[in-house]
Amino acid sequence: MRFLSSLLATMAGVAVAAWLFAGISFDGVSDPFGEEFQDKILPLVAVSVIMWAVSLVVKPIATLLSFPFIILTLGLFLLVVNALMLKLVAWISGSLGIGFTVEGFWVALGGALVITLVERGVHMVLSDD
Repeated sequence: MRFLSSLLATMAGVAVAAWLFAGISFDGVSDPFGEEFQDKILPLVAVSVIMWAVSLVVKPIATLLSFPFIILTLGLFLLVVNALMLKLVAWISGSLGIGFTVEGFWVALGGALVITLVERGVHMVLSDD
């Protein structure tokens, strides 16, 4: 159940980020909440699963290696780590032919921030506590 709620939160975050930022998109989607988006549910699920796997495997290693920068910047470097993880997810998705693109570092930084905030909000709503 925890994986499902995490997947739903990530899907919501990616959908909102794709809606807010022109540089984050799925191939062929102009309105992420319109009828056209219904054809992109499976790619959205696939991107969310890839993001979950990257967060589980790669992100802890990247965070550990960048720990001195995180301490030096009082945690703000974690935003850069999250942006790089979003770019990695886009690269993996492109390699698999899913068609998820993130154009540029600043778009990735904003997208990572939006995804994180939406995920936290959805987790608060879906939490059992």
